[in-house]
Amino acid sequence: MRTRNAVTAAMLAVAMVALAGCGDDDKKDDKGKESDRKVDPGASAPGAAASAPANVKGTVTVFAAASLTETFTALGKQFEQANPGVTVKFNYGGSSALAASINQGAPADVFASADEKNMKLVSDAKNNDGAPVAFAKNTLQIAVAPGNPKGINSLADLNKSGLKVALCAPQVPCGAAAKTAIDAAGVKVTPATLEQDVKAAMTKLTLGEVDAALVYRTDVKAAGAKVVGVDFPESAKAVNTYPITPVAKAPNGAAAKAFVAYVLSEPGRTALTAAGFQAP
Repeated sequence: MRTRNAVTAAMLAVAMVALAGCGDDDKKDDKGKESDRKVDPGASAPGAAASAPANVKGTVTVFAAASLTETFTALGKQFEQANPGVTVKFNYGGSSALAASINQGAPADVFASADEKNMKLVSDAKNNDGAPVAFAKNTLQIAVAPGNPKGINSLADLNKSGLKVALCAPQVPCGAAAKTAIDAAGVKVTPATLEQDVKAAMTKLTLGEVDAALVYRTDVKAAGAKVVGVDFPESAKAVNTYPITPVAKAPNGAAAKAFVAYVLSEPGRTALTAAGFQAP
């Protein structure tokens, strides 16, 4: 009897060990599955960069497309508030000129282009730190004076006799997009002026030097009551994607990466959407 009880106890002990082992295996499997499901924290919680300081200091110099002026200036102030000890300086201009400056060794920390073509010039020269990330899209509108006194309702109307039109130069993203849209419309537009960035084209209109300007809808929105935007269907064929990247050999690489993360965070997306940009 004692022998039978001893055997039974031993068998129970073996079974309990086996069950414990299975439990450990289950935990390992769960951990393995959990590990497989892990994603980049920045992607799963885009607001994280904004909710806590990035522990960076010094000056971060951002080369950004002119059409980002209002939005990035506001984001720069927010980034400074979230990261005491950091100063954000901006160099706004045409993306083609900014890309050329970076490739010539200008001391930039971040590059935000208004198109992928000019970003590629920087990445082809290996002057980017990591793969550029698309953060916004933008489309064109025809900007006219309040009340639309010249009755401009389409791209074809830009060919009216005596009408003065401002376009961006073809090497500038807004100029390349304008050419794509005009070609899609099958019309010919002879500009009175070709500007080196979209803000310069808009200024020609607000000063009354031209009757219309083909610019981004975000610039029309930023101008407020000074202008009116006219939509046209061909704009759908000329959508610009905006990529951003830290610059290789950036003077302040840590702050550069933190600023890029902030642009990609929830506050960044909120600001871009409010300005009229589309999600990438």
